[in-house]
Amino acid sequence: MIKSILSFLFISLFATAYAGNPDHIETVKVNTTASVVEWTATKVTGKHNGTVAIKEGELKMNHGVLAGGSFTMDMTTITVTDITGGGKAKLENHLKSNDFFSVDSFNTAKLVITKVSDKGDGNYHITADLTIKGITNSIGFDAILKTENDIIKATANIRVDRTLYNVRYGSGKFFENLGNSMIYDEFDLAVTLVTAN
Repeated sequence: MIKSILSFLFISLFATAYAGNPDHIETVKVNTTASVVEWTATKVTGKHNGTVAIKEGELKMNHGVLAGGSFTMDMTTITVTDITGGGKAKLENHLKSNDFFSVDSFNTAKLVITKVSDKGDGNYHITADLTIKGITNSIGFDAILKTENDIIKATANIRVDRTLYNVRYGSGKFFENLGNSMIYDEFDLAVTLVTAN
């Protein structure tokens, strides 16, 4: 009799604990070959675009719903895609220099999700910590997740104020009389993360 009562209590406690903690967080690695960050920067006289490779990343899923994640960008891979030849190489080297992202000292940048708001149908609002040049700021943006054949594709457009990360070259906030040489402070990142099989 006592044994039966103890068994019943154990089962009841287990069921109660499970019901109170239904989360099942699964960490899914990102396929770095299929994932990429595309950047766009604008200035008074036009704009430039390019890419940055994903070094590593992961998404945390809870029963098919995004619960968190992070990704690291390899800043040594900054590439310009809208021009070719000597101008392309010159701009890439300039972006890697201390005028911009100081790649020799800070060869990675990282985004870590701190809060996820599920808006339904694969749409989310994300709050994250973005670290560039060793400086971390909180940012917010929308993201979309789609799953096909057990592969998750996450996309997001993120607007970044570069001056918050001590990237001040050509900024009208810090330099006067720039004229047509002024570069706008905000740039855009189009992020595509694809999970591994």
